[in-house]
Amino acid sequence: MKYAILIHEPKSDFDKREGPEAPEYWAGWQAYTEAIRESGVMTGGAALQPPETATTVRISDGVREVQDGPFADSKEQFGGFYLIDVDSLDEAVEWAARCPASATGSVEVRPVLEMDD
Repeated sequence: MKYAILIHEPKSDFDKREGPEAPEYWAGWQAYTEAIRESGVMTGGAALQPPETATTVRISDGVREVQDGPFADSKEQFGGFYLIDVDSLDEAVEWAARCPASATGSVEVRPVLEMDD
Protein backbone atom coordinates (compact mmCIF):
# COMPACT_ATOMS: atom_id res chain seq x y z
CA MET A 1 0.00 0.00 0.00
CA LYS A 2 1.10 3.53 -0.67
CA TYR A 3 1.07 6.07 2.14
CA ALA A 4 1.97 9.72 2.54
CA ILE A 5 3.89 10.68 5.66
CA LEU A 6 2.83 14.30 6.20
CA ILE A 7 5.14 16.36 8.38
CA HIS A 8 3.75 19.11 10.63
CA GLU A 9 6.35 21.15 12.48
CA PRO A 10 6.07 23.96 15.02
CA LYS A 11 7.50 27.37 14.08
CA SER A 12 10.40 26.73 16.44
CA ASP A 13 11.49 23.81 14.22
CA PHE A 14 11.26 25.92 11.06
CA ASP A 15 13.46 28.48 12.82
CA LYS A 16 16.12 25.78 13.34
CA ARG A 17 16.58 25.43 9.59
CA GLU A 18 18.98 28.39 9.70
CA GLY A 19 21.36 29.62 12.37
CA PRO A 20 23.37 27.80 15.02
CA GLU A 21 20.95 24.87 15.36
CA ALA A 22 20.78 24.20 11.61
CA PRO A 23 23.50 21.51 11.42
CA GLU A 24 21.85 19.39 14.11
CA TYR A 25 18.37 19.96 12.67
CA TRP A 26 19.39 18.96 9.14
CA ALA A 27 21.50 16.02 10.35
CA GLY A 28 18.39 14.41 11.83
CA TRP A 29 16.49 14.81 8.58
CA GLN A 30 19.42 13.59 6.50
CA ALA A 31 19.72 10.43 8.62
CA TYR A 32 15.97 9.77 8.40
CA THR A 33 15.91 10.34 4.64
CA GLU A 34 18.91 8.05 4.09
CA ALA A 35 17.29 5.32 6.20
CA ILE A 36 13.94 5.49 4.42
CA ARG A 37 15.63 5.56 0.98
CA GLU A 38 17.95 2.66 1.80
CA SER A 39 14.98 0.59 3.01
CA GLY A 40 13.52 0.77 -0.49
CA VAL A 41 10.08 1.97 0.64
CA MET A 42 10.43 5.65 -0.33
CA THR A 43 8.84 6.50 -3.68
CA GLY A 44 8.98 10.31 -3.46
CA GLY A 45 8.68 13.33 -1.26
CA ALA A 46 9.83 16.88 -0.73
CA ALA A 47 10.66 19.40 1.94
CA LEU A 48 8.76 22.65 1.69
CA GLN A 49 9.85 26.24 2.14
CA PRO A 50 8.64 27.89 5.39
CA PRO A 51 4.90 28.60 5.76
CA GLU A 52 5.29 32.34 5.19
CA THR A 53 6.25 31.58 1.57
CA ALA A 54 2.89 29.90 0.91
CA THR A 55 0.06 31.29 -1.17
CA THR A 56 -3.41 30.00 -0.36
CA VAL A 57 -6.21 29.99 -2.95
CA ARG A 58 -9.90 29.59 -2.16
CA ILE A 59 -13.06 30.03 -4.20
CA SER A 60 -15.86 31.68 -2.23
CA ASP A 61 -19.19 32.27 -3.95
CA GLY A 62 -17.46 31.84 -7.30
CA VAL A 63 -14.81 34.47 -6.51
CA ARG A 64 -11.16 33.53 -6.28
CA GLU A 65 -9.45 34.69 -3.09
CA VAL A 66 -5.66 34.62 -2.92
CA GLN A 67 -3.91 35.04 0.41
CA ASP A 68 -0.21 35.24 1.15
CA GLY A 69 0.87 32.65 3.70
CA PRO A 70 -0.87 29.54 4.96
CA PHE A 71 -4.61 29.72 5.48
CA ALA A 72 -4.64 27.82 8.76
CA ASP A 73 -3.38 29.66 11.82
CA SER A 74 -2.11 26.78 13.91
CA LYS A 75 0.80 25.86 16.14
CA GLU A 76 2.12 23.45 13.51
CA GLN A 77 2.62 24.03 9.81
CA PHE A 78 3.02 21.58 6.95
CA GLY A 79 6.75 21.13 6.38
CA GLY A 80 6.99 18.40 3.78
CA PHE A 81 6.15 14.82 2.97
CA TYR A 82 7.48 11.41 2.07
CA LEU A 83 5.69 8.95 -0.17
CA ILE A 84 6.25 5.34 0.78
CA ASP A 85 5.10 1.95 -0.46
CA VAL A 86 4.87 -0.57 2.39
CA ASP A 87 2.93 -3.73 3.21
CA SER A 88 0.75 -2.34 5.98
CA LEU A 89 -0.40 0.64 7.99
CA ASP A 90 1.65 -0.67 10.90
CA GLU A 91 4.82 -0.41 8.82
CA ALA A 92 3.89 3.12 7.70
CA VAL A 93 3.32 4.10 11.34
CA GLU A 94 6.75 2.71 12.24
CA TRP A 95 8.35 4.99 9.63
CA ALA A 96 6.31 7.96 10.86
CA ALA A 97 7.47 7.31 14.43
CA ARG A 98 11.10 7.49 13.27
CA CYS A 99 10.52 10.88 11.58
CA PRO A 100 12.30 13.75 13.41
CA ALA A 101 9.09 15.82 13.49
CA SER A 102 7.33 13.19 15.61
CA ALA A 103 9.31 14.42 18.63
CA THR A 104 8.28 18.09 18.40
CA GLY A 105 5.34 18.29 16.02
CA SER A 106 3.16 15.63 14.48
CA VAL A 107 3.42 13.21 11.61
CA GLU A 108 0.25 12.19 9.82
CA VAL A 109 0.06 8.89 7.95
CA ARG A 110 -2.50 8.83 5.19
CA PRO A 111 -3.20 6.26 2.47
CA VAL A 112 -2.64 7.56 -1.04
CA LEU A 113 -5.76 7.58 -3.20
CA GLU A 114 -4.91 5.65 -6.33
CA MET A 115 -6.07 7.49 -9.44
CA ASP A 116 -6.88 5.72 -12.69
CA ASP A 117 -4.75 6.85 -15.62
